[in-house]
Amino acid sequence: MRQNQPDRQEHVIRVGAVKYLNARPLTYCLGQFAPRAELIYDVPSRLADALKAGLLDVAMIPSIEYFRQPGYKIISDACIACRGPVRSVKLFSRVPIENIRTLALDEGSRTSAALIRILLKEEFDLEPELGSLPIGASAENSSSDAVLVIGDRGIASDNGRFGHVWDLGERWMQMTGLPFVFAMWIARPGVDLREFDILLSRARDEGVKRISDIARLEAADGWISLQDCLVYLRDHLHFHLGPLERRGLELFYKRAELHGFVPSGAKIEYYHP
Repeated sequence: MRQNQPDRQEHVIRVGAVKYLNARPLTYCLGQFAPRAELIYDVPSRLADALKAGLLDVAMIPSIEYFRQPGYKIISDACIACRGPVRSVKLFSRVPIENIRTLALDEGSRTSAALIRILLKEEFDLEPELGSLPIGASAENSSSDAVLVIGDRGIASDNGRFGHVWDLGERWMQMTGLPFVFAMWIARPGVDLREFDILLSRARDEGVKRISDIARLEAADGWISLQDCLVYLRDHLHFHLGPLERRGLELFYKRAELHGFVPSGAKIEYYHP
């Protein structure tokens, strides 16, 4: 889905934006602050692939993809993070967590897919057989012992026949005492940003101020109530890549490196305005 397509004579920046509710405060005012941005919406995993292929200049991609691609640059202090329960990233299990043998991973996820594997390995020494939950499918469609679901369908899904549910933001906080960073604004090498990084932060600031407007729009579609939307955006998500978020991100890298999910020796370079 494309939006906000400027005159091609301008210096256009192709921006990959997460289509889930959790990114709405980051993108709601982006067209206002960055009219030369061409916004392309998709799920995080596909945005990561498009950025790697050079089809995008900047994208909100899974944090783990930043560790996997040398030359990528964090270009904003805007991010999608949580400091406890996140509500939109959940593990649903038909069996007690310690008995999971098969696990279906949401096709839209990469950071959360690595996170659940780290949590299962470190808490229960589990390495389940992995499968995929396609975009558009529900957790009930999978025959796996457990299913990882992210984004809007993570919020909308109920426990159903699953007797055991983990909120991954909550589990990470319990294990580490630190926030978890799910996604960040990343630029590929060689992109001429011309202060676009600053505009991303300004758009975030304005979007956070207008969370009530965002919630009313989402509630109008009927898939989430106004109150639930407000609680989710205000109380469960954090949009600033601050000192605690950086510590959480660095620890996530160390855990992912330990388990072989990312290359060794990556250096995290943060945005400096």
